Amino acid sequence: MADATRIPTTETDLPELFRRTSKRIHRNQMARLAPLGLTPAQSRALRTIGRAPEPLRMSALAERLDIVPRSATTVVDALVDAGLVNRAPDPANRRSTLVTPTEAGHRILTRMSEARREAAAETFAALSETQRETLRELLATLDAAGPA
Repeated sequence: MADATRIPTTETDLPELFRRTSKRIHRNQMARLAPLGLTPAQSRALRTIGRAPEPLRMSALAERLDIVPRSATTVVDALVDAGLVNRAPDPANRRSTLVTPTEAGHRILTRMSEARREAAAETFAALSETQRETLRELLATLDAAGPA
């Protein structure tokens, strides 16, 4: 007879399996991004800036990255020094600064996207196409159900 107080294996295995798979994806991506010379924080900031439909205020960047504005400044300084983003005064608010990717930044974003796809393909190669689609649907459901 099963112990009624015992936690089902799936409840204990799922979080650990998810964590390990997530770490593996992250390690694979970082290994592929390393030759680009960007830190994880810089690559995340560049992706956020590159995805914005218009120039992004530094304050909005900090908010989207969930970091303090001073940290956003440090990350953007490094991206400016690398020639990957430009800073310009916000014409609507002279106290604000806007950031946009440069042409070099767009090229790095393309390479970053390729590296992320390659890392994901390697990680998910063990799954059939049907399994990958099912996993995508499940993760999308979890994402939609959770807090922002």
